Amino acid sequence: MATQTTTRPDGDMSWKEVGELGLRYGRIPLALICVKIFYWFLTIPSDTLAPIQVTEAWLWNELTNFLYGEGSSVISHHNGWLTRIDFVHPSFPGPFDTVGLYVSDECAGVHEMIFISTLVMMTDGMSQRFKLKSVAVMCSIVYVLNLMRLVAFYPIALEGCIANPDQQACLVNMWTFHQYVYEWGFLVVLVLMWMVWFFKFGGPEGTLKAAKSTNDSWRISRRTTWEPKHWAILAFAALFVVLALSNITTNEEAIEAKQTLDVCEFSNLISAECGNAQMRWDDAIGYAWSLSAISMVMVGGTVLVIQRPDEFGNWPEPTSEAVPEPLKEKGHYKKKSGSWNKRSTQEEE
Repeated sequence: MATQTTTRPDGDMSWKEVGELGLRYGRIPLALICVKIFYWFLTIPSDTLAPIQVTEAWLWNELTNFLYGEGSSVISHHNGWLTRIDFVHPSFPGPFDTVGLYVSDECAGVHEMIFISTLVMMTDGMSQRFKLKSVAVMCSIVYVLNLMRLVAFYPIALEGCIANPDQQACLVNMWTFHQYVYEWGFLVVLVLMWMVWFFKFGGPEGTLKAAKSTNDSWRISRRTTWEPKHWAILAFAALFVVLALSNITTNEEAIEAKQTLDVCEFSNLISAECGNAQMRWDDAIGYAWSLSAISMVMVGGTVLVIQRPDEFGNWPEPTSEAVPEPLKEKGHYKKKSGSWNKRSTQEEE
């Protein structure tokens, strides 16, 4: 009786292998959720990433003036930071012919950088050094793409306002572009970047090999050896917690804002002063949450360590204090006890 055999082309994966691959990469969404939560806590205040925001705003202003003519935009302060950009043209709406924008923490592109970095670092089958280099290159690409997105605002706004000058509706195209790119455009670009990187540098083969391996490539353990630098990090973490508490309990500006809010709520007032007080109090709470999140990461990164096996597959053993060996007696004779008279009659060994 003839038997029928089925062959599978080289490179194709069985359903079992697909299942193993899916289970191995199921931890990536979990890591992205954790990173998202940490980023949300970090960026509750409006200007948490102020140095990056200021840099992007300065480059945005310089490129806009270089590409579209000197005086096309003006940079100014927003919430105490040099992050506001005003587009200038006679067709723009308003008494000053300007369109005011500013670089928020979300517009800085850091969220996208963290997203792509998490995808790369969670990919198996590649060396740690190569993944770190890939993260640096991809974050640079994201930074440039985000800057190109900001620079594209001016011509889109100008085109709509030349066709319909001095009308708020002429800015609809610019806001639509911003919304679609922010909500979907960057997500598609980031996933495509990761997929190209994954398939170009042997991601499927390396991941399948790592999935078939019975030995884990890393594990998280509790730190057993403590050095002065580790205690210093924990001290800084405790200091951040103290600063977080003091920011809402002893900060005069935050206390005044809370008092103003209480008066506004008691009197049912709605005014610009109440709105500003709400913003100041929200920022104070946000800074407290941000410092607390950083403190938790510092504690976790110090108390927990990532261990890797050596080239023979052996995991590092926990260090323990060496027990000193008993001192050996010198010479070939044992010391006798008792008086010399009693020992004189005994034969020495």
